[in-house]
Amino acid sequence: MKTYVEVLLDTLGANADRTALRYLNEDVTAGAFRASVYRYARALQSLGIVRGDFVAMFAPNCPDALAIRYATNLLGAATMFLPAIISAEHREAFVNRMRPTLLVDFPQTVSLVPARRASRVAHVGFGAARLRLDIRARVQSDVPMESRALPDDLAVIVPSGGSTGVPKASRRSFAVHTAMVSVPSRADRRQLVNGALAYLSQVLVDNTLMGGGTVVLKPSYDAADTLATIEAERITDVLLVEPQLFETMDHADVQHRDLSSLRSIAHIGGSAPAILRRRAIARLGPVLTHMYGASEAGLVSVLSPSDYAADASLLDSAGRVRPGVDVRFRRPDGTFARTGEHGLIEVRSAAMAQGYYRQPIESTQKFRGGWCLTGDIGFIDEKINLHVLGRAADVAEFDGKAFGPAQIESPLCALPYVRYARAVSTGDAASRYKWNVIVVPWASMPIDIGDCMRVLEAAYGAKVANAVRIVATQRVPLTEQGKVDRAGIGRMFEGEAERRAA
Repeated sequence: MKTYVEVLLDTLGANADRTALRYLNEDVTAGAFRASVYRYARALQSLGIVRGDFVAMFAPNCPDALAIRYATNLLGAATMFLPAIISAEHREAFVNRMRPTLLVDFPQTVSLVPARRASRVAHVGFGAARLRLDIRARVQSDVPMESRALPDDLAVIVPSGGSTGVPKASRRSFAVHTAMVSVPSRADRRQLVNGALAYLSQVLVDNTLMGGGTVVLKPSYDAADTLATIEAERITDVLLVEPQLFETMDHADVQHRDLSSLRSIAHIGGSAPAILRRRAIARLGPVLTHMYGASEAGLVSVLSPSDYAADASLLDSAGRVRPGVDVRFRRPDGTFARTGEHGLIEVRSAAMAQGYYRQPIESTQKFRGGWCLTGDIGFIDEKINLHVLGRAADVAEFDGKAFGPAQIESPLCALPYVRYARAVSTGDAASRYKWNVIVVPWASMPIDIGDCMRVLEAAYGAKVANAVRIVATQRVPLTEQGKVDRAGIGRMFEGEAERRAA
């Protein structure tokens, strides 16, 4: 079998004159990008990188970073885009746990490299010439070279979202990663990637380039810039984590931008109550694609724009489970739930990660008997649509009925002064409160916490309402990947308790 990188390079070679990447308003042709991959592969060889090694990068989403990734895989070595963990102590611990053969940094990321590390470091765009990987690449041949990778070799290591602390890192072989990214992709696709090259962004880049499409790279996310880029670059596909989706759909520029090129806005990273999805569709058009999955499990289900159009009641679901993916639901007693009954979601597929890298204990907890234990609770309805209630820690039962974050958020988001609400577990089993809830108001509108509590009680009863505590905020705390920062929300409530005690 051909690995994904061989297929990708063949596609680039067959369409050498087309634009493969667009970065900082400049086009990179498929031929030029392919040549850079071969040059970087030989530059890495000159540093001693061989099959079985591991190259990790603190990298912006730029063409050089992608070329180094593909060059590394061409040599049969594993790659990883390291997460920009905010805590220097946690970042150092993570890098030293990963123990890459070579660590590559860029001018934008040099501050992220731990001072205490065991790995060798090479630079791109700065530093001493002997350590400059890009300078070494310039003098190398761009003649095509055969892949050194074998199907079972380690190919890609991907960090988890890290919204609950230091991220884990799942691993996939070339065979598994190739299975994950080899779904059909249209040649006229123009994929916007505007932020860190996290798990799903990497998959979308690989899939787009393998299909002959174009990837438009932006250094970071900004709502106004995202809307302007969609218009100027005629973007067909974009990925947004859910806080970004809500910020984009509520931005004033939505009504001034031509978004007619869009075919899909994929959103991940939370439950997204139906009321917010309806608002997104009303403002951005019938292009919303809801995805459920994880870096460990791969993509599990998709709710496409055509699914929304056919049945509006599906807006509170995660759509149909993808072909080739098996899903089951385990009750607390260890038995399996029937259709309509909720339980812990377990997933099995060819694209599933094969465990965590250098974390054997965590691997045995997450991956058992060929199944990935997602840690989420959900169920399958009679129409065979997947419903995800949330993480097990975020779901609670009252009088035999399970409630997840979306159920708590939905009536709050229906209030005229609430723009967005997010519910997460308090994480304190001894507390009478189950959820910490932040509510974000529309501009210049005050939040009435008492009214919020009455709405919850009217919707679900006093038991549920009394398990909630609410704080109003103008800004949602986010992780470095743009997801909701659960620990950050917890600190907001600690601060609120201190203020009340004072």
